[in-house]
Amino acid sequence: MRISKSDIPTKIDVPGAVARQAVDFGDPSAYSSLGAEYFSLGAGTDIAPLLAGLADDACHAPHWGFMIAGEVVVTYTDGSEETCRDQDLFYWAPGHSVRVTEAAEVILFSPAVEHGAVLDHMLATMAG
Repeated sequence: MRISKSDIPTKIDVPGAVARQAVDFGDPSAYSSLGAEYFSLGAGTDIAPLLAGLADDACHAPHWGFMIAGEVVVTYTDGSEETCRDQDLFYWAPGHSVRVTEAAEVILFSPAVEHGAVLDHMLATMAG
């Protein structure tokens, strides 16, 4: 799920301040504490090969985040895709992979234990 800044409903709009709020944007209550992550990803980066060996060869940690810059395509295990671009808020449900089509700067908030296990798997895969 992604939403561009202009599509986030305005909750407060007064001189000098605008607050936008997207409600029902995923539920973290079934997970461990959240970790904050900052990713710098080069164009052409595709994490799919690094996820091989995980259930459905996918990341099963949910992510909430913000695209500072760039563009990524998120592919879900059900075959659906969505493209996230700079200034988008997003929620990536469990069961996904990411491919970078334009160099990206991304902030993620993810369950620390669950996503840590995925990152450890990716590191081990890179180590061969």
